[in-house]
Amino acid sequence: MNFLLRFIVFCFDPLGLGRRFLVRPALNVGWNVYDRVRSKADEKVGTVRELVLRLGLIAFAVVLIIWLAVFMYAAFYYIYMPAISHTRPVHMQFKTCLETSTPCTFPHAHVSLTKKQQLLMVGQAYKVIVNIDMPESPQNLELGMFMVCAEMRDYDSMLRGHSCRSAMMRYRSPLIRMISTWALSPLYVLGWKEEFQQVPVEIFSRYLEERQHPITDVYVEIQSQKIQFYTVTLHIVADFTGLRYIMFNWPVLSAIVAISTNLFFILVVFLLSWYHWSDASWLHSLQIKYARLTNTLQSGAGSVILSSTSMSSLRDDDLLSLDEKSDIADVGGGDADDLMVEKSLDKHSHGRDAKDALRQRKTKRTDQ
Repeated sequence: MNFLLRFIVFCFDPLGLGRRFLVRPALNVGWNVYDRVRSKADEKVGTVRELVLRLGLIAFAVVLIIWLAVFMYAAFYYIYMPAISHTRPVHMQFKTCLETSTPCTFPHAHVSLTKKQQLLMVGQAYKVIVNIDMPESPQNLELGMFMVCAEMRDYDSMLRGHSCRSAMMRYRSPLIRMISTWALSPLYVLGWKEEFQQVPVEIFSRYLEERQHPITDVYVEIQSQKIQFYTVTLHIVADFTGLRYIMFNWPVLSAIVAISTNLFFILVVFLLSWYHWSDASWLHSLQIKYARLTNTLQSGAGSVILSSTSMSSLRDDDLLSLDEKSDIADVGGGDADDLMVEKSLDKHSHGRDAKDALRQRKTKRTDQ
């Protein structure tokens, strides 16, 4: 079982690039997230709500990355891959001879492909096939070979391509026809099968569309007056080569490879972004610059406030000095000196000892 699993992994990734650049980084990221969540749980820093929120964000990021890879491949497929085929019915017209009740002219018809938008992709090769459903009637069996011609014209009715191809019904011997008729007779009776052959005539093998002259009309002509047919259809089928051929013939494998490649590049961008934003040195330097700017602004504002307060304090001191002088003028002698000392002590508060000394001096003078 292990050998089979290793063989499958080797088939999908023979060089080991996916395991080296996709699986291992994803596992490392997963383990880092797991370690961080476990450390948070061990340290009891986060709560259950925070844990659920982070897990939800991780799941949302994973789903978003996967859907982004799928959307990128779908958008590329829609833009790069053209429509596989275009089918149009061909309504043949001819003139009937009144004498013989048979066509007097070749059956012909104009098939309108588009009127406004460009139907075919520029640069993509197409096969133009005319399918003719012919009954196995005696007249058709005796018809032999006939020619089928087609002309490709643009919206200005200018000829952009002309081709003619020969065709005929597949030959089957009378014995083979009789055996197949007897074997398929129940289906013929029930109407589930008809006796006709579909004759495909490839008019153009690799027709290339021009951007300035898109094809809007196809003229089809069957150069035979004796031919009998049920329906005629025009098929324009894209002839894929290169990458388009791989995407069309192996869609599952190409989708897996393309989506895996998109996931690889998206994860690389995601990991580089994660490592860039996880490095907080630039954020720390930005915080330091912001702190310096705020400090300078605060220091400037503080100096302005201090200057204003100093001016106001000087004015108050001047007023106070004037009041002191008026009080000193009113009080004479030693009382004036005592008042000056008391005011200076009250203003500067030099200590309780000085106040006590002043009080003792006053009491002595009152006693005298």
